[in-house]
Amino acid sequence: MTRVRTRTSQTGDGADTGAAAARLCALPPVVRADTRLLILGSFPGAASLQAQQYYAHPRNQFWPIIGALLGQPLPELPYPERIRCLLDHRVGLWDVYASCHREGSLDTAIRDPVPNDLAGLLVRAPALRLVVHNGAESARRMREIEALGLPTLRLPSTSPANARLGLEAKLALWREALGRAGVLPGGS
Repeated sequence: MTRVRTRTSQTGDGADTGAAAARLCALPPVVRADTRLLILGSFPGAASLQAQQYYAHPRNQFWPIIGALLGQPLPELPYPERIRCLLDHRVGLWDVYASCHREGSLDTAIRDPVPNDLAGLLVRAPALRLVVHNGAESARRMREIEALGLPTLRLPSTSPANARLGLEAKLALWREALGRAGVLPGGS
């Protein structure tokens, strides 16, 4: 897991407890110049940080959803092949936060986030047509993306913590977004 020691914890009266508070660092962006769709999460969960892979939690529905929509067996493929498949379909991945403090994996536990340079990403991915936010925490930065001149959508989170919508409902919403970006097989 990527951690940077930043400070020691203090009790309410200011006394140093000696416990290190670690700043977690996110994964690098997965994009190419021809990327049309950027999927933005909030910050990698503990399983993703440990594996150094996007959406590594076995119950996260990201790989099954995207695999079904692209017609690829993504959940069964080794991670490097999953990434290659995404890029070949002009789909990129990143997170809105570069680093933060957080215990566990829930977005509600994110503290002191440092945002990623989303404007700078446009230089690396000039063909972007659409940015989708995978969940509510990521969507907090929708206005910033819109100010860059890019359309954005908020989609239901693929996280196992989001059980409000079933798989079929999520598939329909994600299908619409991938179609809008022109990255579905047979799309333009």
